[in-house]
Amino acid sequence: MYRQEAKSLYKWLVCGMMAMVGFGSAAPALAKDAGAGVKVTADQAQRRVDVTIDGKPFTSYLWPENMKKAVLYPLIAPDGVTVSRGYPLEPRKGERVDHPHHVGMWFNYGNVNGFDFWNNSNAIKPENHDKMGSIHHEKIVSTKSGPNKGDLVVESVWITGKNQPIIRETTRFVFSKQGDDRVIDRITTLHALEQVVFKDDKEGVLGIRVAHFLESPTEKGGIFADASGRPTRVAAGDTAGATGVYLTSEGVKGDKVWSTRGRWCELTGNTDGKTETIAIIDNPKNPDYPTYWHARGYGLFAANPLGRHIFDPKQPPLNFTIDKGKSATFRFRVIIASHAITAEQMNQAADAFAKAYK
Repeated sequence: MYRQEAKSLYKWLVCGMMAMVGFGSAAPALAKDAGAGVKVTADQAQRRVDVTIDGKPFTSYLWPENMKKAVLYPLIAPDGVTVSRGYPLEPRKGERVDHPHHVGMWFNYGNVNGFDFWNNSNAIKPENHDKMGSIHHEKIVSTKSGPNKGDLVVESVWITGKNQPIIRETTRFVFSKQGDDRVIDRITTLHALEQVVFKDDKEGVLGIRVAHFLESPTEKGGIFADASGRPTRVAAGDTAGATGVYLTSEGVKGDKVWSTRGRWCELTGNTDGKTETIAIIDNPKNPDYPTYWHARGYGLFAANPLGRHIFDPKQPPLNFTIDKGKSATFRFRVIIASHAITAEQMNQAADAFAKAYK
């Protein structure tokens, strides 16, 4: 999308992040900590919260001024393999450089009251700025570390391209270790400052952009339209080293997963002799459960419970609405494992997550 603008975005992001963290890398400065347990460490001045597990880097919550939303970046598996894409913050050799708004792990949507929060980035042309939306981090409410889990609670506000706040967001992240696996629970409550309509759209809601080795070896690229019909070309790319295979709770596998429903979906691949898995679990209390999977072979792995007609034309549009003064809560669990996870194990994990937040 907008190749020249994307290049400019990269330069802007890298320079901004280097200035922000004070060293020559855009990646989070996840310093090793000798202490055991899950440690959640806030650094307001550097606009980040770092998370380590047993002294090893896991992820960081980042809200740099030059991005349109806060993200978790990077995502690091228990064996030290980074499972999220580096671009645009830290481009790696062989990676795709499409969709500069796909950064780490995020939560937003492509059409809220007609504004596009999903596709927004500094690569957007000036004439389209007023059609976009941004999510502004406002404050860290609390942090907590512990032997097996840590908590982070933050508040944000969704602001339209007309500079109007329409949603106040409170999100609780629970970072935990479960056996040998790393787990992120994201519980996000959206409080409507005015009536908000999430128009039935494919661009949402919980997204992860994965590393090259987790892309599909059969991905051929193509042209994909965003919420406003703007085309984004994804090159066929070099599939050497791409080994990723999706699998859902309904037994759908590979590239056929896109636009299907399921209570969980996992993505497994191999790199340097290591097996890595990312899994997303939906929760029965989420709207229109079970979610549709906006999962692409080029590396976008997203759960979208707010699209319906866009994924299945036989179904009526959902057009999920939150009335002014009312709230809606979304609960997702992300598992990152350095091994394959069987369908039976995933079903057990989904059962446990359903019970965790009743």
